[in-house]
Amino acid sequence: GLIVDYIGIFRNLERALAIYAEGTDPEGRNPIRAKSELVADLRETIAEIKVSCVNLGVDLDRIDAEDTETFERIAEIDDAVDKLLINDETKRDYLQRASQIYNLYKAILPDPSANDFNGICSLINIIAQKIKNLTPPADTADVMEAIEDLLDRSIVPTGYIIEAAADYETHSIVDLSRIDFDQLRERFRTGRKQIEVEKLRGSINRKLSEMIRLNRSRMDYQERFEQMIAEYNEAGIDVDVWFNQLVELAGELNEEDQRAVAEQLSEEELAVFDLLTRPEMDLTETERDGVKTISRRLLTTLKQEQLGLDWRKRERSRAAVKITVQKTLDEMLPECYEQEIFDQKCETVYQHIYDSYYGDGNSVYDAAA
Repeated sequence: GLIVDYIGIFRNLERALAIYAEGTDPEGRNPIRAKSELVADLRETIAEIKVSCVNLGVDLDRIDAEDTETFERIAEIDDAVDKLLINDETKRDYLQRASQIYNLYKAILPDPSANDFNGICSLINIIAQKIKNLTPPADTADVMEAIEDLLDRSIVPTGYIIEAAADYETHSIVDLSRIDFDQLRERFRTGRKQIEVEKLRGSINRKLSEMIRLNRSRMDYQERFEQMIAEYNEAGIDVDVWFNQLVELAGELNEEDQRAVAEQLSEEELAVFDLLTRPEMDLTETERDGVKTISRRLLTTLKQEQLGLDWRKRERSRAAVKITVQKTLDEMLPECYEQEIFDQKCETVYQHIYDSYYGDGNSVYDAAA
């Protein structure tokens, strides 16, 4: 059954809001609103999203029409996703409106008036979810799936096949090193270009986040990526040019991802090595090999002797780590590291150790391994 109100609670809530919530809403609205007001807001927001979609060549009413065949509807949904991904502004605008519609619809349930919006709300949500699936956040995928499953069970659309996966979902890019770039270019040439671009962009973004978490010296790749995105949104770069730029960057990230092997270092040793040699130091081959030795020895010493349980919480432990970093670098770094550079490197390496090694053998490199 539906509990409408406990005796007196609603009156007490209104009294509390009158005392404590005064001035919180600049328009003076009561945060508790009648279902009829929510229905009016939902109808208005749906009308707005329909207009914005029509301006991009997407007819939601056509897709939602009862006479639209199931497979035709699925294809039109995929076409709609492709058209909504023209740039970040169109994508963000749609997702914001879709989220507002979702919240309004859920607030109206289980009132029977929500039944009038079942089909269109389901359609808007499916398109939004397909857009989100192109760049899913790895750490909240299970939560998002549970939320969307709740929505699917809350509304009963007619004719939609929510479980039907589009091509870009079943062949989603997981690892840049596993991309067949020739096949990717063919899919881009013959398929929905904006979807392929968004999928590749999402993969690059996830890979960059992982790479920077392991090695902060790679921030220049992130800055370049963000600059590329800004130029694409502001200058309206052709989608073919944008795709080629992303492919080129993906190739460079693959090379960077394999650099530890080329340098004969582990990923965590490479991170220290890069901190000691970037921006580019004028080092001979012998000096570079010496810095690699320093990176290995420093990490071995710290992990064996000083990065114990909760070392970051104790002042003496932190001081011991900082002294070890300074002593090791002072004894082994080449003479070309002048005092100012030396002090900077000591602080940078210590901060990296503090951020990356939690203690008792745990670090950011555990998941990567």
